[in-house]
Amino acid sequence: MNELVIRQPDDFHIHLRDDEMLPLSVGHVSTQFRRAIVMPNLRSPVVSTAMANDYRKRIMAAIPNGKLFNPLMTLYLTDRTTPAEILLAKESGIVHGVKYYPAGATTNSDSGVTDLRGRFNVLEAMMNYGVPLLLHGEVTGKDVDIFDREKVFLDSVLSHVVKEFPDLKIVLEHITTRDSVDFVNSCSDKVAATITAHHLLLNRGDLFDGGIRPHHYCLPILKREEHRLGLLRAAVSGSPKYFLGTDSAPHERHTKEASCGCAGVYTAHAAIECYAEAFDSVGAMDKLENFASTFGARFYELDLNTDSIKLVRKEQAIPLTYPYSGGAIVPFRSGQTLGWSIET
Repeated sequence: MNELVIRQPDDFHIHLRDDEMLPLSVGHVSTQFRRAIVMPNLRSPVVSTAMANDYRKRIMAAIPNGKLFNPLMTLYLTDRTTPAEILLAKESGIVHGVKYYPAGATTNSDSGVTDLRGRFNVLEAMMNYGVPLLLHGEVTGKDVDIFDREKVFLDSVLSHVVKEFPDLKIVLEHITTRDSVDFVNSCSDKVAATITAHHLLLNRGDLFDGGIRPHHYCLPILKREEHRLGLLRAAVSGSPKYFLGTDSAPHERHTKEASCGCAGVYTAHAAIECYAEAFDSVGAMDKLENFASTFGARFYELDLNTDSIKLVRKEQAIPLTYPYSGGAIVPFRSGQTLGWSIET
């Protein structure tokens, strides 16, 4: 297969950041995707519907002329979130989920939840009002190896949430292990998962290929090859439980190439082409449209997009960096080529 026309896809997990970084990230995502679930972990987290509305306005102002893009907002779950705020979020029409970060799990997660059990009244409100719970599925205890954090989260946290709130829609974000695939498969259709392009293309050896590769460092961290292959099987399985979520996360170059570098891989510049490369590697291009354009929209009860994009087997060169007014971002596959392109 050398070309493929698919319904315009959506990104159900992305970080756009704010301020001077926003025009670059919004420019990239709006070139490929019609909609995106926007993560709320700004330096000042988006903890209220009013803040989500203000952030959405800033995103809308950054959309390039001629692009149609709809940011779907989320709230940041904290120890102070109330059921009343969940009702406001539902009634707003702009908030499509509430994001759970364990305190200290990833970038700008210091305001995260210290004990999810203490937030069960909020989860009950979310279940009753039909607001999905979006999970960064890791524990953060120092006694748990970083490569085991996801598995321990499934056993010690998520299994109890699913049992306690059987009608709560849950998205286990950016899964990285076969354990998560097995868990999601064992649950009802209320539980789904996003899978990133970089977790489909990389394993933990790519963190150390010829030296430390800071632009491959992300959280949840890359895992063994057996887990990458398990994710790929899930992505191409045709199960509606799995859909596209890039977790594209821009950081200024010097904050990645540092003695204590930030976690995040930037894929917004060529996300759908990266997914095409992964699906093509196992001869499953026919499965890409549902994964990218159908299953996520149906889970979130959104209308399917009516426009389309055309992918062609044509090499595209990825620049070393993408400059912006605050510095430069090093993209995934910096200085390399991808085998697929969007025909414009």
